[in-house]
Amino acid sequence: MEIPVYNKNGEKVAGVELSDDKFGGPIRTRLLRDVVTMYEASKRQGNACTKTKGEVAGGGKKPWVQKHTGRARAGSIRSPLWKGGGVAFGPKPRDYSYTIPKKAKKQALISALASKVKDDEMVVVDNLDFTVPKTKQMVTLLKSLKIHGNSCLIVTNKLDKMAWLSTRNIPYVKILASSDLNAYEVLKQKKILLTRDALDNIG
Repeated sequence: MEIPVYNKNGEKVAGVELSDDKFGGPIRTRLLRDVVTMYEASKRQGNACTKTKGEVAGGGKKPWVQKHTGRARAGSIRSPLWKGGGVAFGPKPRDYSYTIPKKAKKQALISALASKVKDDEMVVVDNLDFTVPKTKQMVTLLKSLKIHGNSCLIVTNKLDKMAWLSTRNIPYVKILASSDLNAYEVLKQKKILLTRDALDNIG
């Protein structure tokens, strides 16, 4: 499987061969679902908190005697059955995050990239060398590659400060180093733009 490599003017300058073992296999949708669920769970704050009947102020005295009143038995005015009482089985602060094996996360990343290749949503450029940070240059590059207007993930081999500064004011574009890439970020964006070095580092 071969995909073209473009320069910053949107002109094809070369081609890169992708391994059929990695990018030509079936898309593991169940694994992708598990990975996305894991990353979404890890983003949850988990700070919802309610008070039980033992934590609500008041209610230290038994409202009335146990028997011979003709009323239901009651031990506290802060029972969950009473107005102003505690909450039964309510949420407490907790950590929702969990992790899956490293091999599974790596396989999910390859599967996510393979889905982008099959859907023709992956673009490779030879480099993103900017001498000065310029948002206009980045927008021009995205337009030349026919990515402008779509959400896009830009992946470089190492986090390039000039490219990052040129990208941060574009609301639909995010930039990552290849070492920080994961399946969730790949699937979240419509298009993915990789430098040749970043693709070699992943593959």
